[in-house]
Amino acid sequence: MANAITLVAGAPGTGKTILAEQCLFENASPERPGLYLSTVSEPFDKLLRYGQSLDFFDTKQIGSSVFYDDLGDALHRDGLVGVAERVDALVKEHRPGIVVIDSFKAIRDFAADEADFRRFLHDLAGRLTALAISSFWVGEYASREAMECPEFGVADAVIHLETKRASERVGRYLSVLKLRGSGFSPGEHSYRLSAAGIEAFPRLADARDGTTFAYSDERVSTGIPALDESLGDGYWPGSTTLIAGPSGAGKTLTGLHFLYSGAERGEPGILVTLQENRTQLRRIVDRFGWALDSGVTVLDRSPVELLVDELVYEVLECIDTIGARRVVIDSIGDLQLATPDPIRFREFVHSLVQRCARTGVSLLFTIETPELFRVTALSSVGMSHISDNVVLLQHIHDGAQMKRALTVLKTRGSNNDPMIREFQITEQGITIGDPINLQALLQ
Repeated sequence: MANAITLVAGAPGTGKTILAEQCLFENASPERPGLYLSTVSEPFDKLLRYGQSLDFFDTKQIGSSVFYDDLGDALHRDGLVGVAERVDALVKEHRPGIVVIDSFKAIRDFAADEADFRRFLHDLAGRLTALAISSFWVGEYASREAMECPEFGVADAVIHLETKRASERVGRYLSVLKLRGSGFSPGEHSYRLSAAGIEAFPRLADARDGTTFAYSDERVSTGIPALDESLGDGYWPGSTTLIAGPSGAGKTLTGLHFLYSGAERGEPGILVTLQENRTQLRRIVDRFGWALDSGVTVLDRSPVELLVDELVYEVLECIDTIGARRVVIDSIGDLQLATPDPIRFREFVHSLVQRCARTGVSLLFTIETPELFRVTALSSVGMSHISDNVVLLQHIHDGAQMKRALTVLKTRGSNNDPMIREFQITEQGITIGDPINLQALLQ
């Protein structure tokens, strides 16, 4: 917030100093410079040394639009009075537009008592506000201290950074606890720390949008003629399809048929794969006569250390950039594993489905079922109820031979063929045959 006091709180190592420095360099100018003031938590020279390893740290700005100084000596020598006097002197000297005090929490340890610290807070906040200075107070505050420390009441905005461990995965989350006079997105927002600084990914949790939107009556082909027929002439544009089945049943290949069929019709597509890298994909795609990057953009990502929020914004940006009409995510199970919080996962899936539906982008998810034969449950992630189409792939026994079978379980707003049909994977891709009599096979 401009001309306001922002309190940046969090445990050591969460990136508070990086966030403050990033804001400082981004907003400082020769006319309204930035002033970074250290106290007694981090040595002044160490702050500068590590700051120079960051991409946004522009040494050309130092001494012209960004100034570093230390309040530690004044604090040790004269306590809070010395800090106030030193801040006044530096503000008069540099006339900054933004001031960072790091660590602000350390200052309270030098107060004679609680009343002394509150007087200091009142006077400092009054000086900075009167001079229209934006300030960041950085401190190692635990979340419970938001209810106890007077700094939180004085601040106009409070940003809390934290790390959470789930099994072997450690996630970083940013929360806005307070933003005076403004609305903000609640909850935890993922972020990454790197040499580029902090990159935050707002939690994707869209509220229901009651406005109407245009839709087309023209069906889109799955790329498999017999499956189009079973679905009632293909998918609706903007629909969501779930392809479920065990390992080796042909889920990825079904998704590729969908994408390359669209590419042939001039409809760009996106493949988000957490299963294969580009080399593995090229081997599959070449085998069936497609070209890997012909009308299809491949986003191959590792499920290790994956941030779902980061991935979904990348997908949404790619949809806008290339004008994608079809998106395949292979697989939804990997995304679930990357999202320890089941509520957060459901919010993400719901929001992505709704955004694609409103823009007419057809979305296809694959998911692996636990049973290899005679599938009895699709998934535990609640995908089938928000999917417009559900296609089940499975393995069946025919004596000593194993066959593949396909069944359309659901097509919202259409009549579907519920027959269990054998299908084969040939050099031409997936071909679907006649209905299978399971009872006869089981006898």
